[in-house]
Amino acid sequence: QVQLVESGGGLVQAGGSLRLSCAASGRTLSSYVMGWFRQAPGKEREFVAAMSWSGATRSYADSAKGRFIISRDNAKNTVYLQMNGLKPEDTAVYYCAAKAGIRVDPYEYRYWGQGTQVTVSS
Repeated sequence: QVQLVESGGGLVQAGGSLRLSCAASGRTLSSYVMGWFRQAPGKEREFVAAMSWSGATRSYADSAKGRFIISRDNAKNTVYLQMNGLKPEDTAVYYCAAKAGIRVDPYEYRYWGQGTQVTVSS
């Protein structure tokens, strides 16, 4: 069993930056694919980014490319999402997720955090 706890959300002005963290407990994350998702009010949850356990493979949604960076520190059992150039449309609850295996894609994540709110003001 893997428990995930996100932190780092908050209120930021458009153009600003935030770094989200996801701390894992229960098992080491070194063999898990890690992902970030978000859900805005009235919308479905959508994929943001994911990376392999080694960090060699990363995948981003088009909306995140060039602005967001996913990274991980396996020694700390933590994954990060650096968000730069934030826009009001980035406002959402951001979730961290984990799955076993090697497929770096938006599908079949087994473990989820509780989410952290990111609000971007215009």
